[in-house]
Amino acid sequence: MSLNLTLSQIQTSKPIQYSSNTAFLNEVDLLRLKITQKIDKVKQQKWGQFFTPFPVADLMARMFQNLNSPEISLLDAGAGIGSLSAAFVSTVCQQPKPPDSLRIIAYEIDPSLKDYLKQTLELCTQQCESYKISLHWEIQTLDFIEEGVNQLQPNLFSVSEKLCFTHAIINPPYFKINAHSKYRSLLRSINLETSNIYPGFIQVATQLLSDGGELVAITPRSFCNGLYFREFRKRFLRDMALRQVHLFDSRLLPFNDQAVLQETMIFYAIKQVEKESTVLINSSCSADDDLIRTHTVPYTTVVHPDDPEQFIRIVPDAYSQEILELMASFQCTLLDLGLCVSTGRVVDFRAKEYLRLLPEAGTVPLIYPVHCSKGYLEYPTSTQKHQALVQTEQTANLLVPNEHYVLTRRFSAKEEKKRVVAVVYDANSLNSQWVGFENHLNYFHHQGKGLPLSLARGLTAYLNSTLVDSFFRLFNGNTQVNATDLRNLKYPTLEQLLEWGEKIGNSFPSQQSIDELIQQDILKMTNSRESNSIGIKSHIAMLMNDKWLEFQL
Repeated sequence: MSLNLTLSQIQTSKPIQYSSNTAFLNEVDLLRLKITQKIDKVKQQKWGQFFTPFPVADLMARMFQNLNSPEISLLDAGAGIGSLSAAFVSTVCQQPKPPDSLRIIAYEIDPSLKDYLKQTLELCTQQCESYKISLHWEIQTLDFIEEGVNQLQPNLFSVSEKLCFTHAIINPPYFKINAHSKYRSLLRSINLETSNIYPGFIQVATQLLSDGGELVAITPRSFCNGLYFREFRKRFLRDMALRQVHLFDSRLLPFNDQAVLQETMIFYAIKQVEKESTVLINSSCSADDDLIRTHTVPYTTVVHPDDPEQFIRIVPDAYSQEILELMASFQCTLLDLGLCVSTGRVVDFRAKEYLRLLPEAGTVPLIYPVHCSKGYLEYPTSTQKHQALVQTEQTANLLVPNEHYVLTRRFSAKEEKKRVVAVVYDANSLNSQWVGFENHLNYFHHQGKGLPLSLARGLTAYLNSTLVDSFFRLFNGNTQVNATDLRNLKYPTLEQLLEWGEKIGNSFPSQQSIDELIQQDILKMTNSRESNSIGIKSHIAMLMNDKWLEFQL
């Protein structure tokens, strides 16, 4: 069937009467499925287009709390074919006292989707008529960021009506924007620095909301932590009161028919400075799962008032709260330990002329993530990567002294069972005065120099523990392990790390041995009851279960 054909029901001459909201939304989702099969994949990637499935859209719309106003104005930015607007209309129609009038402004930059978006909004009109709601809608085939920034910064030549919305529902596009792009300049003009388009959509939308306006959005979870989204988090948490979050056990299922592997979350927030005392955290396997786990946590647990990074720490259930409490047994920062963590200095494509496939005279070892194996380094190894770097005046600033370090991978493949992977870099295993660490590695050091071997072994054991990995997954929504994340982690004391390291030899312990070693110290520090210990061990085992991991990874 051609993409340009309309649905047969829409082609009929008589208005369609729907017996329920479900039938109405199913009709819209059928249209979504047809377009998803036909859409140009190159264009989809370029514009970050992923249309919202019916169960996700319905879940999002039902998060709104204030739908009883006589007049409601809805912003749908990046509307696609209008699935979110349709779900919002469905939810509004089910209210005990529906509004008298509803206005929808839907932004969609792709002109090829305009006719389909129009079909959806016409279906919305029919649905509203049956509930005596006056619906007025507009389709803007404009760039939402550009138009939104113009709205927020009117000038003498502005003639358009100033927009202000009571509600916004958004599934923003997801793609990176470089430092010199149009979008970067536009967002800087409203004091937002970001490397991805989706925080820009959320920021512009929040500024277009009226005071007390409500926002529901589905986005990657990656903005909750990390350096790249720090400015966005600060702006968002200053202007908006986070009220509810919904997490999915599987990163595959929210957009399962569109091959989206990004870990996503839905959040609901109100435009107000005053924050509520608690945040509701929901989690489920998928959007249409009847079993939704609900957990209420203090707002200060989600956003620590004294955290300069303003990380958003989402604790999905009581067991995860216990993991959080166990991690609280460790109170040291890297600064307390006299340690630093940095990203590897060698960006290989910038040093092409100095790369060599294998070590030779005049070169130093070049260490990649592929060399990290079972707690220690395996170098050289069988790989197509260049494993040596010419030592010259031009490469001197890329090298560090060949001493003991702890290395962690910055990226984990989706099939890997662990997010945090650390190894001991044992300088004794390589005959060289200097070494280069590739940019996909982080390395722990002391003021640019190496660590005592026992300390390196103990720190590696801690980072490789199931507890740390489980804790890290709670707050890290992507496959990256950046230096900033490691700096914000709490650590055992220097004495504990050295003691653990003394128990580790040239063969690294098994996962079970590492976990038992660390658990013994936790029990000593907290005087935990055995029953609580067993409960935590069971939950950690569940987290590392292969079936669960095939979803998470």
